[in-house]
Amino acid sequence: MKKLNRIKATTKVDFATYLGVTLAFLIVSALQSGGMLSNAMNSWLVPICCFIVMAVSLNLVVGISGELSLGHGGFMSVGAFSGIVAGMSLAEAIPLAPLRLAVAILVGAACAAVAGFLIGIPVLRLRGDYLAIVTLAFGQIIKDLITCLLVGYDKDGLHIVFNLDGLRTVSDLHLEEGGVAIIKGAQGAVGITKMSSFTAGYILVMVTLVIVLNLIRSRTGRAIMAIRDNRIAAESVGLNVTKYKMIAFVVSAALAGAAGALFGLNYSGLVSSRFDFNTSIMVLVYVVLGGLGNIWGSVIGAAVLYALPEALRGLQDYRMLIYAIVLILVMLATNSDQLKGLLGRLIPGRKEKTNG
Repeated sequence: MKKLNRIKATTKVDFATYLGVTLAFLIVSALQSGGMLSNAMNSWLVPICCFIVMAVSLNLVVGISGELSLGHGGFMSVGAFSGIVAGMSLAEAIPLAPLRLAVAILVGAACAAVAGFLIGIPVLRLRGDYLAIVTLAFGQIIKDLITCLLVGYDKDGLHIVFNLDGLRTVSDLHLEEGGVAIIKGAQGAVGITKMSSFTAGYILVMVTLVIVLNLIRSRTGRAIMAIRDNRIAAESVGLNVTKYKMIAFVVSAALAGAAGALFGLNYSGLVSSRFDFNTSIMVLVYVVLGGLGNIWGSVIGAAVLYALPEALRGLQDYRMLIYAIVLILVMLATNSDQLKGLLGRLIPGRKEKTNG
């Protein structure tokens, strides 16, 4: 009976999450169609959806799995640029923009999942600060590799050149007449056909919530949380620690890649520096302040904390000061044992108080 009641309680929470996101989408869509949103606010809608997906997916690793990852921006960049390449190169094969956007998002998710798997093989055998350092390095490496990448397409297909020596140009792609250069090294992706929309963002958010919440409630999710709570006890009953951590890591990476593809196809130009260390830290802030393991908190945290500094732009020099004060107040209001534990990892010399 207790188990049945617990299942009903979690089902109600999940349903409330879906309903809350849907109501927010309908309200914002109504305001948008009524012309009640400014151009600036309209430009925030797709990025907010992208960063909600980023926060929810990172919470799967940091909150549910209990590992500190600082390379989420790297997975977003993999999805962004692979999605841009797919979206632009398939223009003739798939003329319908929404369908091409869906394919680009799937390509971005698949490429990020492969990157997550390859990185996860050595990384997930590490713990604590070591894992955080390696994932941070991964994000920087991806950014530098994209800076050295030249990609174009013509009637013969894709042309890819790595400009590792810095001496190659777009002409080295040897594109036929009518060919298009998509990624131009340090200039990033240019001439992107914008396909993203707020509706696509809402759909991606809902798909992310369904995947993450169902994973958490499943047997696999319970195993992941058991490993987080007590690794030694989990190993003693036969749980494969690396396997379950890999599942969480790859799913998180794939969702970040999907968000990256949607984000990349929302702009006419994009550079790899957009996904630097600060992006990963910003998403981590959304997760921490929303509550570790709290999916609804990640949704609200990402939406509010992304929009806040944008809304304060009119205050010029004071806006980041106000933003910092708000972050401190929220952190104090949501202070918890999990937050203390995470701060203990991030801040050298900080020691957690233990009971007993």
